[in-house]
Amino acid sequence: MIVWLIVVKGQYKTVEKVFLAASFFYITYIVAGVLAKPAWGDALIATVKPPPRSAWLQDGYVYMVIGLVGTTIAPWMQFYLQASIVEKGVTRRQFKASQLDVITGCIFTDVVAWFIIVACAATLYANGYHNVTAAKDAAQALRPLAGDFAYILFAMGLFNASLFAASILPLSTAYTVCEGLGFESGVGMKFGEAPVFYWLYTILIVAGAGVILTPNLPLVKITILSQVVNGVVLPFVLIFMLLLVNKKELMGEYVNSRLFNVVAWATTVVMIGLTVAWFWTLRQGG
Repeated sequence: MIVWLIVVKGQYKTVEKVFLAASFFYITYIVAGVLAKPAWGDALIATVKPPPRSAWLQDGYVYMVIGLVGTTIAPWMQFYLQASIVEKGVTRRQFKASQLDVITGCIFTDVVAWFIIVACAATLYANGYHNVTAAKDAAQALRPLAGDFAYILFAMGLFNASLFAASILPLSTAYTVCEGLGFESGVGMKFGEAPVFYWLYTILIVAGAGVILTPNLPLVKITILSQVVNGVVLPFVLIFMLLLVNKKELMGEYVNSRLFNVVAWATTVVMIGLTVAWFWTLRQGG
């Protein structure tokens, strides 16, 4: 209900400010990573050192790598970013600022994600929590920062992340469907001005809540599986997107630079390779 009211009743600028303020909550994971006193040298080396070749023969390892990339460069992010740029009415003069906004956000999220991994490795893994199956297990990662209040702090972080996800993911779907089918869409519009957009958004939120409230579902496994699916379908999105952004008649002076093309096409090829490798390990295991 909170999410629905924020998006349906609020203006885009207000919603954006709420999300921006909430994102600073994740700094707690950076603090937790430092207070956990990890082996910094090992952590930094492991960040850049390629894994052993034997790891790529394990379907579980490849599965998690695909999920990691899928949650970092998720297809829905590409659609939501495009829709939000249109929603905000970004002009050519504001293009550089928007580009800086995206780059800064990418760096911030990756830094936070790195510290989450470090905090979990130095607390969960080091203390025998090798199989996280519930949120209460993951809460142990914040114990160095909050002690016995780690569960409360983690619950707040989980609520914050859920607020983002429940708001933005259905929005991304609603934007894309309505844009593709020619219906009016946008948070800046009233319910009566874009009924299909808001009804679709409402249905998606209710459906998501229904899944979460279903008892005895393995939510951690479902969460990871959803990110793996993101990783598997990512190349399809990137290929068509790259074909579009390299059309001179469509993009004019804003066609992709050579560097952007190299990075994007390399990412696409790597994801295709990972997906093929994962299916191959499944076939070998079968």
